[in-house]
Formats: sequence, C-alpha cells, structure tokens
Amino acid sequence: MKIKNGFILSRVGDDMVAVATGELSGEFSNLIVLNSVGTFLWEKLSAEGGADAESLASAVLEEYEIDEKTARADISVFLDRLSAAGILEN
Repeated sequence: MKIKNGFILSRVGDDMVAVATGELSGEFSNLIVLNSVGTFLWEKLSAEGGADAESLASAVLEEYEIDEKTARADISVFLDRLSAAGILEN
C-alpha cells in the first residue's frame, strides 16, 4: 500500500500535517497531525512502491524502542485511519 498521489506532509509550527494538494484539496477536509512515528511511517508509505504492514513493523522495530505487539497494534490503527480518510491505495 502507499500514500495516494496528491497528499503530502507539511510542517505547521512544530507539527507535521497531512495535506491534500491539487484536485484533492477540495475533496479532503480532514486534518491529520502526525507524531514522529507517524511521520516515519508516512515516509515509508510515500516511497516508491509503498510498504506493507510487515515491512512497516520491521522498520519501526529497528528504528524505535518498542515491543513488537505494541508496534503492530499501533501500525494497524494508523493504517486504518489513513485508509478511512481515503489517503491509502493498494
């Protein structure tokens, strides 16, 4: 899965915010503020080819001090929220 074309991250003050651009800016009215882990995951999902939940979990476990069960649960919630907002594509 990957971030749909037309969505970018933008810094607003100290926060990173998901922003729709172009035609999507009129359709997307949500505001999604990302913490450092959310930003890390967004960057992985924005890379060429995107990422799957397994590769995201591996990357988070390598980068952050977190147990596997918590990491997988948090990633699942994050992906569900992006999907519900219409930001992810397969």
